[in-house]
Amino acid sequence: MISVSEGKSLIRQHARELNTVPVVLSDANGKVLAEDVYAAVDIPNYPQSSMDGYAFHFDDFQQHGKLIVNGEMAAGSADKKPLPTATAVRIFTGAAVPEGADTVVMQEKTIIEGNHLLISDEQIKKGNNVRLKGSEIKSGSLALSKGHQITPATIGFMAGFGITELMVYRDPGINIIVTGNELQSPGKPLQYGQVYESNSFTLSAALKQAGIQNVEIYESGDHLDELTETLKNCLSGADVVILTGGVSVGDYDFTLKAAEACGIKTIFHKIKQRPGKPIFFGTKEEKLVFGLPGNPASVLTCFYEYICLALELMNHRKSGIEYVKLPLSAPFSKAAGLTHFLKGFQDGKSVRILDAQESFRMHSFARANCLVQIDENITNCGEGEMVEIHCLP
Repeated sequence: MISVSEGKSLIRQHARELNTVPVVLSDANGKVLAEDVYAAVDIPNYPQSSMDGYAFHFDDFQQHGKLIVNGEMAAGSADKKPLPTATAVRIFTGAAVPEGADTVVMQEKTIIEGNHLLISDEQIKKGNNVRLKGSEIKSGSLALSKGHQITPATIGFMAGFGITELMVYRDPGINIIVTGNELQSPGKPLQYGQVYESNSFTLSAALKQAGIQNVEIYESGDHLDELTETLKNCLSGADVVILTGGVSVGDYDFTLKAAEACGIKTIFHKIKQRPGKPIFFGTKEEKLVFGLPGNPASVLTCFYEYICLALELMNHRKSGIEYVKLPLSAPFSKAAGLTHFLKGFQDGKSVRILDAQESFRMHSFARANCLVQIDENITNCGEGEMVEIHCLP
């Protein structure tokens, strides 16, 4: 067996950055920019009023006091008529400030007497409430850098200067193979000796939370020929194949034999950890194969600790897992030899290790918001001792 750190190091060595693809702006949320983006136009593209009010030339106001109201400018108006001397124009938010005007006063700070404008704003200054051309970004300027993870605000920013398509890192295609003769689909009667299959639901949800939509599910019984054929088919199309179950060395555990039959190179098998000790990782060319134990808590723990790492390296998308240290709310003891990933609940001040830590139990995982890592050489942690926690997405 290898250590947790050795396992993660090997994944870093073998996970490869995926190719880049164009994506329409509306489908880009969560993806990662594969190239720098530059503004094609000035934003705003003209001097723009930031509120409803009156536009005028500040020096005219200082000289004359009263200004004659001369027309209006609505948002979207293409009128480029310059503002005559000693006049003001009614203007609305987003409208172009006419040539000759350099200041806008909000309408609440004005009085209209006949066709004259009186300004009652003692704080008014030249340039108030005018968004200058290019004040957001100038044409040709760097808007966002390669490696930026796209958010709704990013999309709005890009749309604001006319971008319709972005180059991003491609998300991997994922195939999940669930194995086991004992598995029954939820919604069907559970027979004696059967368990409901849940791992594909867990993994699919976790992958979608990570932004991966291209996920396909396959099932295989505990038969070497069947599993080998299923794995072979998955390798032909997917970037990552995740198998659950059959990764130990029992008479009906065929994952390792199927992987060998498909030409998959074993990178490691078994890590000194609990849960998830029998985890398998292999490669075929640049495709990654993970064999996870069948117990549900082992599956999800290995996903967060290892598969998320591989996905981040492939598409540069952040997993959402945060690594911090917090004090334990109660003491904890374990035997030396294995790193423990314990389901926990943290409130930002301390972390509590939950009960029901067995690898088959998901009740505590459903209440957990973090995993507490206790390294293999540690046997006792006292109350208040700082421990590493992995805050879950």
